[in-house]
Amino acid sequence: MPKGCIRTRLDLVRALLLSGWACRAALLALSLVLPAGFAAAQGTAPSAPTVDPLFTAPYIDIDEWRDVPVRHRYVHGGFKGTETRFSFYFPSKEQYQGRFFQHITPVPDSENLGQKMPPGEYNKIGFSIASGAYFIETNGGGHMDLGKAAGAQLGSPVSAYRANAAAAQYSRVVAVQMYDGKRPWGYAYGGSGGAYRTIGSIENTTGVWDGVVPYVVGSTMAIPNMFTVRMHAMRILKDKFPQIVDAVEPGGSGDPYAGLTDDEAAALREVTRMGFPLPSWFGYKTMGIHGFAALYQGVVAADPTYFTDFWTKPGYLGFDRPEQLAGARMQYASTIAAPVTAAEAAKLRLNTDASSNENRGGVDNAYRIPEGEEGQRVVAFRLAGTPPPIDFVGGDLMVQGGAAKGRKLPLSRIVGDIVVLGVADASVAAQLAAGDSVQVDNSNFLAAQTYHRHQVPGPDFKVWDQFRGPDGKPQYPQRPMLLGPVFVQATAGSLQTGKFEGKMIVCASLWDREAMPWQADWYRSRVKENLGSKTDEHFRLWYTDHALHGDEPLTDDANHVVSYQGVLQQALRDLAAWVEKDIPPPASTNYKIDDGQVNVPASAAQRLGIQPVVTLTANDHARADIGVGQSVTFIGTISVPPGAGSVIAAQWDLDGTGVFEAGSRIPKGKGTVKVVMTHRFDKAGTYFPALRGTSQRQDDVATPYARIQNLGRVRVVVR
Repeated sequence: MPKGCIRTRLDLVRALLLSGWACRAALLALSLVLPAGFAAAQGTAPSAPTVDPLFTAPYIDIDEWRDVPVRHRYVHGGFKGTETRFSFYFPSKEQYQGRFFQHITPVPDSENLGQKMPPGEYNKIGFSIASGAYFIETNGGGHMDLGKAAGAQLGSPVSAYRANAAAAQYSRVVAVQMYDGKRPWGYAYGGSGGAYRTIGSIENTTGVWDGVVPYVVGSTMAIPNMFTVRMHAMRILKDKFPQIVDAVEPGGSGDPYAGLTDDEAAALREVTRMGFPLPSWFGYKTMGIHGFAALYQGVVAADPTYFTDFWTKPGYLGFDRPEQLAGARMQYASTIAAPVTAAEAAKLRLNTDASSNENRGGVDNAYRIPEGEEGQRVVAFRLAGTPPPIDFVGGDLMVQGGAAKGRKLPLSRIVGDIVVLGVADASVAAQLAAGDSVQVDNSNFLAAQTYHRHQVPGPDFKVWDQFRGPDGKPQYPQRPMLLGPVFVQATAGSLQTGKFEGKMIVCASLWDREAMPWQADWYRSRVKENLGSKTDEHFRLWYTDHALHGDEPLTDDANHVVSYQGVLQQALRDLAAWVEKDIPPPASTNYKIDDGQVNVPASAAQRLGIQPVVTLTANDHARADIGVGQSVTFIGTISVPPGAGSVIAAQWDLDGTGVFEAGSRIPKGKGTVKVVMTHRFDKAGTYFPALRGTSQRQDDVATPYARIQNLGRVRVVVR
């Protein structure tokens, strides 16, 4: 094995922790000390639940009735001897139906997130109480400072599932005392990193949760590969995205490869075969690098020799094709002119969000000036000179002089002569002073963008077949370890096995550009290996069309995408009915996977799942070409899958701006409706009118909850 490589998973975790730049998942690894009675890392479950010895002394420090967002009894507390804190939100006795919903965050977070949610469909407290449940949230065991090494936290009770499990179990004690009832049914749900933790929770415990809803799930090979392949495509195709997007939009040519060079076509083919949904490139300007901002330094710490090999050894892009990277590489030497604090950055309107990739302007309209000590935190540096204008999406500030000499700080963006820090150690940043020599270097960041080629896993990961030769062996040099499983085990407490007790409904998004959609099917395969013919008795997978990774109700482009929030809420309600009353939920979505892409049937009756299908035509076609002042007749159909409710709304965005101002009247209780709208276009241009259809299981037009949406879109060209 090459000198400097990590030999074992334990060595890897130690390296990640000592680096001070490990991602959130890696910070969990060494703190995962499994108690007696809980399952081991392989996911085997004990026959009965056992009291966790770390959480034997619960306490309550707040118990009061509150009226916001809805009337509820708020109970806050923790466990003595730990940093674990919890919040319980109990409905009145009249509303309570004997269950709880527990949200599991992607990483340990505040136990008071629910209190900060605005009223409406996204409010987790309001939804839970409206569903006859009390709501649970925890801090996951304690706060984590991502910018510092985790050595001080290794003895803490932070873990993938133990703090959440202890809070869930204790909540039952409080609920039984409060309601004089039986043991409450319990259901957990979490998305993205929270999906790993949710799956790990039910696979590693027994008797804590009766069912779970993981959403936008990843596989054991997601990290960092789903990010690196996308960033490679973003760099190669940055000037060609307008024509790629136009080709796959309604009424387009349907050929996104037309007009691309060989290198460009190869990059698009590579990312598409890895599972990136082609329609989701509509957001290429703003999608950024997402979680890779936190993962990057952890990967560098885990496999340091890769970043030298990339530029110096055959088989790596940096050595084989240096000309492809010449215009993208930056090694700019300068000196610090002045540090920039958070308060100063706000006044300068600098975007200091490390996950952002929108570097063309550096303006964010949601700034506020931080107060107190936080406002004095160094978040950027003004240099003595201005780096060359390249498409910089991340890199390092190498400190070559001064008190922090030999250290490096991650950079997220460059705005003029200012370099903005990524997820950085504030104590190191505070050491830099005017006159210190530094170098802005994105060499490692560029190398990371093809890391997935050197992480070829087993044959059950079909999307990596493109990197295997005719003999089935990898075409590129392989690194000594697959990093994905290590990150997942650190996050979830184990690798996904598909072995669990209870019921599970997985929700995934067809346009997800972070957790590529095929990964939900990958986990479904693990479940089928375990349950076989009994899979449908315990498991569902529902795909949501026109939906992205985030679970916020407001999307970045309402003309293109909808929130899957309604699907998630209905999944929790269906899960409860499945467990408590043995009422099977609607069938899993029907789909096929072709070369990394998840494809679903065109009709609701064939697609199944619970999302309505919306079709739309403009003058009977996907595209209408008209003159100024002429009108277009739009005909739309909204169909709900069998057993999934009825249509309650049809809204129109006639000019493609994402504002749905017009509506059509909908007959009550119909599973399929047809709507017609005529609109005149008085200005030349290209428009993408859209019809948004909404269904609801109980045909309740007034409720903000479990409203499930989909879109139909067309193109209108006015000449």
